[in-house]
Amino acid sequence: MPLLEVRNLTVTFDTASGPFKAVSGVDLSIEPNEIMAIVGESGSGKSVGMLAVMGLLPKSATVTADRLAFEGQDMLTMSSRARRRIIGREIAMIFQEPIASLNPCFTVGFQIGEMLKTHTSLSRGERHRRSVELLELVGMPEPERRLSAFPHQLSGGMSQRVMIAMAISCNPKLLIADEPTTALDVTIQAQILDLLVALKNETGMALALITHDMGVVAETADRVIVQYAGEQVERQQVAGLFSAPHHPYTEALLRALPERAIGNRLPAIPGVVPGQGDRPTGCVFNPRCPYSTEMCREVVPPHQPIELGRALCHYPRNTEKAAA
Repeated sequence: MPLLEVRNLTVTFDTASGPFKAVSGVDLSIEPNEIMAIVGESGSGKSVGMLAVMGLLPKSATVTADRLAFEGQDMLTMSSRARRRIIGREIAMIFQEPIASLNPCFTVGFQIGEMLKTHTSLSRGERHRRSVELLELVGMPEPERRLSAFPHQLSGGMSQRVMIAMAISCNPKLLIADEPTTALDVTIQAQILDLLVALKNETGMALALITHDMGVVAETADRVIVQYAGEQVERQQVAGLFSAPHHPYTEALLRALPERAIGNRLPAIPGVVPGQGDRPTGCVFNPRCPYSTEMCREVVPPHQPIELGRALCHYPRNTEKAAA
């Protein structure tokens, strides 16, 4: 049984110019002790989809799904109290901006302790010892002293470590990491990724890694979901995705990797991710796709089965149909 199972997830926001569908028909399943990467450009709905799972979207968002289950428990029908017992303890999240996510008015120790107080029965002394232990676990120098520090007194890398410490404080079964290395220098990025993989190996938790860095995906993930304009355009094993991408968008992302550049110019994907007012008919990627046909511009493509996955394309690449 999957740890997390999502079927046909759709998120719609009420705006002044009408409803805007930020996520449309997304399916995913995450197994215990697995790293699932979710990749795509900004505006692809990666974070919104996971925030919907966490129940952290504003009231202007309408979330629907055919199934949204954690360990077989239906999260759509459970009470808000029952869901709060799961969120934070069983499912935790590392947010994209640690400085914005940490409360500037409270110390690091208070914020980690508050997490433990909410979800565990530890005494005050036990919470203090557990907070020190967590900061040691995430590689924080002088953990005892850092408990009395405020977020603005920490560097970006240290703030991210505090976020990770809070997220893993209750030993979650699923950790959602929303671009955990954004705005960090290369050395700190590597340390954070190594830390997340090590924690996953030590505790057996599953990791949902939201990123736009295909290099990170290649090094850490088991399976990959590629999203574009709120739609899941490809789902595949990591090895297969890098050796034989089936969707033109995936192919374009891989072609834009610096190590695959030909000459001095880095290939770019023309155009931008469509928003509410410029969403095309047919395939949502067709205005930027070099293989686009009249059918692509008029008809919404079906999900085509591929080896160990699927692709949302009329003519998936690296298949007999595409070759024909």
